[in-house]
Amino acid sequence: MEPDTSAVTIQPCKNCGTQAPVDVHFCPRCDRILTLGRHGDYFTFFGLPRRLRVDEADLDQRFRALSRQFHPDYFYNASSTERLASLERSSYLNDGFRTLREPVDRIEYLLKLEGFEPKGAHEATAQVPPELLEEVFELNEQLEAIQQMRADGASEAEVAAALEAARRPIQASLDDHERQLNLLMAQHDAEWERGDAAGRRQTLEALRAQLMQRTYLTNLLATVRRELGGDQAARL
Repeated sequence: MEPDTSAVTIQPCKNCGTQAPVDVHFCPRCDRILTLGRHGDYFTFFGLPRRLRVDEADLDQRFRALSRQFHPDYFYNASSTERLASLERSSYLNDGFRTLREPVDRIEYLLKLEGFEPKGAHEATAQVPPELLEEVFELNEQLEAIQQMRADGASEAEVAAALEAARRPIQASLDDHERQLNLLMAQHDAEWERGDAAGRRQTLEALRAQLMQRTYLTNLLATVRRELGGDQAARL
């Protein structure tokens, strides 16, 4: 298992000066709430390892427990420093919960933590697989044909059928990407467990590429939905 180096980072208690680990919320000496340090992250804040598969029930339980501990009502008569700390921690807690409970947001967050920033538009386009670009070109051709159908007086049912035919292969590709994403998440966590840093970095790179392709596919589906519009788009 890889060591959690963030656990050794310390933060000073503003009440008594005790140096506390960044992964604790209350001073171990005076029990006052600690101001939010700059070196933590959402995983550390929730007491979770940097793994991509999260037990949602456990995450929810941790969120509720921390919400109660940081609630501003408990600090109504406390010092201004403690009141500010409770507000900061409550806000950070909510942001962290929203990020960690969504798998894609969780992946993107971990990628940034590990230094895998999203690629620029030019670099990203250069790394899109040819088969995916082919899908983009094919969809554009289909949409042009559908627009011509409309111009020629085709019925809404005919247009909807053509759009649905255009949507199906893209949805199938997106479903396949979701399966690949889940496999990579499991692979990352296994590498994290056995301390395989080199393998983990390769997997994080693969996850970044997978997310980039996923964005292309979701944009394609959004294009089809816009063409459908109204109730038909809402059903997809």
